Amino acid sequence: MIKNRLLHDVKNRGISAWFLSAVFTAFYLVLYFTERLTPIAQAIGLDSKWTLYGALYTLAVTAGGIHVIRKYKHNRYQVIRTVTVIVIQATFAFSIPLLLKFFQQPEYYFSYFWPLKMEYLTPSYIFSLPLPFIIYSILGSALLVPILGVFFGKRWYCSWVCGCGGLANTFGEPWRHLSDKSTTSWKIEKVTVHAVLGITILLTVLLFISYGTGNTYRQLANFQTLYGLIVSSILAGVVGVGLYPLGGTRIWCRFACPMAALLGLVQKIGRYRIKVKENMCISCGLCSKYCEMGIDVRAYAQANKSFTRASCVGCGICAEVCPRGVLKLENFSPPAATKAKLVQIKTAPRG
Repeated sequence: MIKNRLLHDVKNRGISAWFLSAVFTAFYLVLYFTERLTPIAQAIGLDSKWTLYGALYTLAVTAGGIHVIRKYKHNRYQVIRTVTVIVIQATFAFSIPLLLKFFQQPEYYFSYFWPLKMEYLTPSYIFSLPLPFIIYSILGSALLVPILGVFFGKRWYCSWVCGCGGLANTFGEPWRHLSDKSTTSWKIEKVTVHAVLGITILLTVLLFISYGTGNTYRQLANFQTLYGLIVSSILAGVVGVGLYPLGGTRIWCRFACPMAALLGLVQKIGRYRIKVKENMCISCGLCSKYCEMGIDVRAYAQANKSFTRASCVGCGICAEVCPRGVLKLENFSPPAATKAKLVQIKTAPRG
């Protein structure tokens, strides 16, 4: 009984949830703004506080992922997705960068792309990399990200590859239902997330234009440092993870992640959607309750309307919790009848 009460308290903004949020927030403040974790890292044989953080992060994703796999073991999509998240975090986001550093190569993270990791298209950084890394950075950000976004929506990255999304969908699973579902929150989200993307694009362009021009470039580089402090440290870490127990697990992804904004725009013109089976919704509201992105999925189901929302990360939990199987994640193409009409139009005689 005590265990159940504690779990309910932690998951539903009780006193223990506030305490846990304070602990998470304090940890990130210490990590980003002090060196107190460095002696601890060195005491256990690690070279820096960032290596310690990477190890803790990977452990959190793995432990949380095992819990998710056990919870949704009947759901093939969730099992495969979670295993993929764990493997990518353990390899591309942790082990491989360590090995590269061990062999005196740049500590490069192959699971991150611009604009999420802005420096991967910043001239002073990218031109210091070996040629294969430069090619990967450019092709990955300019081609791989948008092309896969068109075919699979933002879920290919935000729910399968990204470390931020990986932590949210594993370690953060107990708090996914706490996301704000209000219309006001949605309106704010649309402004802030696209504003960050706009700043990222503008700053990247200006850095390339001013590259090699001395003072102008140094001033922009200082602004980039400020951007990293506010966006990558405070919003992604201190706020994004620190407020898991109070505001849900996707605060960063919804309100500030430039990659989520970019892929959301691509998703709106791509093939991904959530398909709704007509006249089957019983308005239980579980789909909306457990949407970590704050989408009112029930409203679409009640209206018998299949939909594509820019903010949807394709985690698939709405389809999982639906008691009647009303929802399905799919990469759709025009119906056969529509394709036939398009063929007729293209082959119709002219003149």
